[in-house]
Amino acid sequence: MNSLEDIEVDITVELGAAMMPVHHLLRMGRGAVIELDATENDPLRVYANNTLIANGEVKIEDGRLSVAITEKLRRKF
Repeated sequence: MNSLEDIEVDITVELGAAMMPVHHLLRMGRGAVIELDATENDPLRVYANNTLIANGEVKIEDGRLSVAITEKLRRKF
């Protein structure tokens, strides 16, 4: 099992997306808000190495933000 400790996995959590021209992005300043195509109640998408593996939801406890997995997705071959 020690060999598994050396494997790197990139985890990404996504809540919605937005499309905008690069020139709008370059003009944004600190505190700018980007409107997403989802709400805080929509499921999060959880990716491992750019592969969708689960859906989840945002949890806030004692001022700490976390992600709770609500559905593991089966990989289609």
